[in-house]
Amino acid sequence: MKQIVLAITGASGAAYARRLAQCVLSADAHLHLVVSPHGARVVAAELDIGKVTPETLVGGPAPHATQHPYGDVGAQLASGSFHTDGMVICPCSSNTLAAVAAGTAANLISRAAAVTLKEARRLILVPRETPLSQIEIANMLRVSQAGGIICPAAPGFYLRPKTIDDLVEFVVGRVLDLLGLPHELRTRWDPAAAE
Repeated sequence: MKQIVLAITGASGAAYARRLAQCVLSADAHLHLVVSPHGARVVAAELDIGKVTPETLVGGPAPHATQHPYGDVGAQLASGSFHTDGMVICPCSSNTLAAVAAGTAANLISRAAAVTLKEARRLILVPRETPLSQIEIANMLRVSQAGGIICPAAPGFYLRPKTIDDLVEFVVGRVLDLLGLPHELRTRWDPAAAE
C-alpha cells in the first residue's frame, strides 16, 4: 500500500485538499494527514468542518488514514527511515512555501517536506496565492532546484468545466498523476474530442 502524506496549510483552497484526500483513499493508498493551525482555520471557513480529522475531511470512514500532530517534529513522518511514496502540501501557503525553501523544519509539515527532499522522494506543493511576489517566485525556484514540484492550483479549461467541482478535479487529477496514483478524473487532453 502506498504511503501518501497530505499537509494542509493556511491558503485558500480547502476543496482541493478534501478531494485529494478522497482520491488518495480511493486509490487504496494510506493517507498521512497533517494540518497546520491556519490550515484548520481555512478548512473551517471554506468547508464548514469544525475539527479536521481524516473522517470529517473526506466525509465518511477513513480506515487507511493516520493524522499526525502539526507540532510533533518527532513523529514518524519526520524520519527518513519511515518510507513514504510522496508528500503533497495542498493548499500550500506562502509561509509554508518559504519554510520549505529555507529548510526550517520548525513543525511537522516543514520537517516532513525536508525529509521528503533529502530522501529524493516526490514532494508536490500546490500554491494557490495570486499574484506572486518575487520572494514567492524565488522560493518556488529554490524548492524546484531542490527536487520539489510546484503544481499551482491553476485548472485548465480545455475540458469545458461546468462546475466548481470540475475545476477542483482537474487540479487534483494533475496531482494524482504526479503521485502515480490511478484515478478517473477528467484531466486528459483529447484533440479528437476538441474537434
